Parts: sequence; C-alpha cells; structure tokens
Amino acid sequence: MSKSRILYQLSFIEPHAHYVEVNLQLQGFEEEIIDLKMPVWTPGSYLIREFSKNLEQFEAVDQDGLPLRIEKSKKNGWRVYSNKREVSISYRLYGFEKSVRTNFIDESHAFISPAGTFLYLDDYLDHAIEVQITLPAIWTKISSGLSLLNRADNSYLATNFDILFDSPIEIGNQDTWTFEAAGIRHEFAMVGSANYDKQRLTDDITKIVEEETKIWGSNPNDYYLFITHNYQSAHGGLEHLNSTVLQASRSGYQSNQGYQSFLSLVAHEYFHLWHVKRLRPKNLGPFNYEAENYTALLWIFEGFTAYYDNLITRRCGFRNEQEYLNELVVEFNLVLNRAGRKVQSVGLSSFDAWIKQYRPDENSPNSSISYYNKGAMLACVIDLHIIAQSAGKHRLDDVMKAAYEQFYLIENRGIEEQEFLALAEQVTQVSLQPIFNAAYETEELDYNSYFNRVGYQFIDQNQANQTASLGIKVSHQDAKTIIKNIDRNSSAWTAGLNVDDEIIAVNNNRLDNQGREMDQALAYGQVGDVLQILIARDGLIKEIPVTLMASDKVSYLINRLESATEEQRRLGNIWLSIG
Repeated sequence: MSKSRILYQLSFIEPHAHYVEVNLQLQGFEEEIIDLKMPVWTPGSYLIREFSKNLEQFEAVDQDGLPLRIEKSKKNGWRVYSNKREVSISYRLYGFEKSVRTNFIDESHAFISPAGTFLYLDDYLDHAIEVQITLPAIWTKISSGLSLLNRADNSYLATNFDILFDSPIEIGNQDTWTFEAAGIRHEFAMVGSANYDKQRLTDDITKIVEEETKIWGSNPNDYYLFITHNYQSAHGGLEHLNSTVLQASRSGYQSNQGYQSFLSLVAHEYFHLWHVKRLRPKNLGPFNYEAENYTALLWIFEGFTAYYDNLITRRCGFRNEQEYLNELVVEFNLVLNRAGRKVQSVGLSSFDAWIKQYRPDENSPNSSISYYNKGAMLACVIDLHIIAQSAGKHRLDDVMKAAYEQFYLIENRGIEEQEFLALAEQVTQVSLQPIFNAAYETEELDYNSYFNRVGYQFIDQNQANQTASLGIKVSHQDAKTIIKNIDRNSSAWTAGLNVDDEIIAVNNNRLDNQGREMDQALAYGQVGDVLQILIARDGLIKEIPVTLMASDKVSYLINRLESATEEQRRLGNIWLSIG
C-alpha cells in the first residue's frame, strides 16, 4: 500500500448565506469501498446533535474527474465505491447556530466546529489529517489549536481524528494577542465588538492560569487558545485539549458582576484542560462518535469544575469573601429549590445527561437536577471535610493533583469512581465514602455541619416563612399571562392548573397585561385562602378553585459563624485563602 494521505480543504464562496465548501482528498487508500461518517455529537457536550443534517450536495470523483458511485449508508454515513482509485469528495455545510458547539458562518466570520464539519473514515481514526483553508478576500486571520504546517497556504495538521475533532477553528478578522502564563504561550481571539480591556484581561487570566497550574503541578500544553464570541447577550463555553470556545455578552466586561462572571467562565473551561480532557472518566475516551458515551461521573468532572471556577476567582483576589460566598450559595439554592432533587440523584443526572440536561422541558424542575450544581455542592462538602478532618493539612487540591499524576501522567487512562475515591482517601487519610454515596441518593447531607467545622454557617432565611404561594412560573405574551412551569406538590399542582393555561382572572378580577392582579391576590392572600382562578385551556374557559399553601422555597446564606473557635477560623481561612 502506498503512503496514504487525508487532506481537507475549506473555502467560502457564500459566507453571507452561511455555507462552507468542503473538499476531501483521499490518496493512497487501496480499497474498493470507503465508508465515511460524520460524528453525531461533539465531546464535552452530551447530546446527539445530528450534525449531518447540515450537509448538502455530497459528490465524489476519481483522480481523472470521473464520477464515482456513492450511497447514503445511514443518517450520518456515506459509502464511496472508490475502486482503489484516488478520491476527491466535495460537500457543502450550512452553519448558522450561535453556540460553542456548532458551525456559524456569516459575512463577518466563520466558526468551524470540527465534529460538525469533517467526515472520518471507518478504521482510520488514528490517521493524520491535513487541513487547508482558503480565506475570502474580506478575512485575514485563522485561529486554531491545530499545528501549523505552512502559513503560505494556511495548512494545518492533526495527528489523528480525535485531535481534529478537538480543535475548533475561528476564521475572520478577530482581534488577537498573545501572552505568556505559567511558561506557556497563550493567545486570545476576540470575535465581535465589545468593550474589553486587553491588558486587564491579560493580567487577570494570567493569574487564573498560574493559580490553576499550581493546583495540578504542571501544565501539559505549549500553546493554548481562547476563542471568545461576543454577542448582545450570551454566556457559555466548551473545553478542548489546547483551546476553549467562549460566549460572552459584549457589554458584560464593563460591570463588576459581568466581568467576574466572565473570569469564572474562563477559570471553568481552563480547568477542564486537566480535568476531563486528560484526567477523565473511563467511558469518555477513546470516543464513539456515533452514539452516546455514558458515564455517571459528570458530577465529578463537571461538578468539581463548577466548584473550582468561582473558588479560583476568590484565590486570585477577584472576589472578596462575601462575593465568593454569594456565588457559592447560588449552587445550593438552585438545587434545593428544585423538586427534582427528591427524584433524581446527581449520579443519575450524570448518566442521563444525554436525554435530560440539554433537553429541558416544562417538567424538568420537578424531575431532574443539574450535575453542575449538585456536583459543585458535593465538591465543596468534600473540600470542607478534608480540611476539617486533616486539621488543614490536606484539601481537595491534593486529591486532584494526585489523580492527575497517577491516572494521566503515569497510566494515561480513564478512571472508575471507586479508584478515584480510594486514591482520595489514601492521599488525605480521610473517609469520604458517605459523601460519595450521597451522589446516588436523593436525601440531602447536613450541609451546615460541614460549614460549621470551618467556621461558617449555612442558614435558610426562609425557614419560618409562611408566605402563600401558587408554585407557578408565568410569562406574559401578547397581553396574556401563561403558565410555563408548575412546582410539584404546590397549590397549583394540587388544584389541577396546567402548563400553557392562560390565566384570565382571579377572584373575578381581570388580569392586566402584566398579571398584576394575580400578584396582588398573592401579596394579600394567606395560607388556606381559596383563589378562584379563571383560565383558558385549549380555547375552553374554566374556573378552578386553588387553596393557597405556604411556599417551600429556601433562601440560604453562607456567612461567618460568630461562635466559631480559633481553630475553626483557622480552617476557614485555609479554605478561602488568597494566592
């Protein structure tokens, strides 16, 4: 067999219409039939996204330009009858979804999400791939974590398809600058107008990089890229091996809260370069790009990261103590105010990410929780418990570093939960089994006891609250008040109100276009009162009596315990130390 070559060429004839032209050259594959597939998901985003729905006009010719027989073999697969000849395949892709995981192309730039762009060859996932990019005259820059082969023809190299699919590409006129942090060259690629301060971002993100590198002990990259898309309103990110893609609100850099939120996002995605991209669950790599890759460990790999993102901003000095505690308690309040916490454990939430996390509906708050929030809660409890039990000698950082060294640097393999737990207990000499058990239970831990041990308290401001509540969320659409969510076992749930009911009147008072009469009835209503609620359901009018119940919503605070001992204060200072 002659030396084989896989070459992709990207060009943009109609970027304003949201298309990228793709050409694939296959040379030296002495096979009668070549099967090509497009991934159905992208690592880090656990949902079958059916990228192949965006592919059009698939054609194949041989080296003489003669058409080759092709077949659509499955929803994401194409078969080319190559007859041992060199093959040139062309197709177009439509991309117009503003997210960190999908292609977006317009006249100003192109964001190429590789899993939704490049077809792979069955049995050749380990083959090297070249990518050449032809720039339209209106664009001048390419930003990617791929290795540059030749700047003259904008050619790049991926050593295998896993690397290719993990290397997003930004093409356009992005604002780019480089800086060094932790001895590593970093690059920023800012897309879209926004009022950011380059020097401030550089200084602050340098602190994040160095603080996180200190936790893990070493930084595995020699280059790292931040691609940031600035929109009117956006927030999110997706991790990659040596890059990340972020979404931010263009005006968010100007407010203290917005800027801190962006730094937490950066800290979250950067933390992933160790935690999930290298230290990883056993089932997340090597990947099956055609189906779900199940794991019950997202509560550790996403949840722990969600705990560390704000904690890192505290350690860097971007947030004072109370600002950090206010962010931390959000995780707790989000989970403890969802009826779904009594239905779904965080371990099950992790496993069911493929069918629940990215597919919320009107009943999701009643049936599910987020492995981000609940995982962050358990990470916090583990950290506090280790600090208290070891008298400040150890903390969760020590576990993370030891796991990275053992399972990635030494063994380079994915992990099972029990071996992660065993290593954590070995490193810290602290029993953690009861907390890990809680990941598969729906009963809550006594969180306050863990906070107390390091000189803090976890207190519900609503503990004695008897405020009457319907237990609904509404939206105001075209001067109508529409029910969007109903809390399990609430007044509305028990009385039989439904999602999508239009509330017309309460106690014979017609609602205005903002539903203020309902607000007033609840403000003056008492537990046990009966409201007569007139609704329209599927075009039919109906009056439903609703007996008001007390709200079960909690509002926790985390603050200093006034009666804390000197030892408790010392441990608390270790927990929230800066630098």
